[in-house]
Amino acid sequence: MAAEQQESQSVRDQVIEVIRGIYDPEIPIDIYELGLIYEINVSEIIPNKANVHVLMTLTSPNCPSAEEIPTEVKQKVSALESVAEAEVEITFDPPYTQEMMSEAARLTLGFM
Repeated sequence: MAAEQQESQSVRDQVIEVIRGIYDPEIPIDIYELGLIYEINVSEIIPNKANVHVLMTLTSPNCPSAEEIPTEVKQKVSALESVAEAEVEITFDPPYTQEMMSEAARLTLGFM
């Protein structure tokens, strides 16, 4: 069980690394640091391949990048060798606030 948990953590770390390379086109901070990622769930279906479910939000329901960002997340996570299938779900519950940003992101954007 411990090896399985470690493998899931490794996949989760890979997913986070990939997500850290995705930016909202209007904000110079990656979507992970912005706090747009609510959950990353990893479930292994076959050895060395996992299904990944990403629950995320957008800065607003009217975000101009509402289609681009989730599509990019799905494409980049799906491209990972350790991922069999990736699903991205958008939610607005709870609504996004600036407090969801990392401290580094708030500093970079001058909110602290």
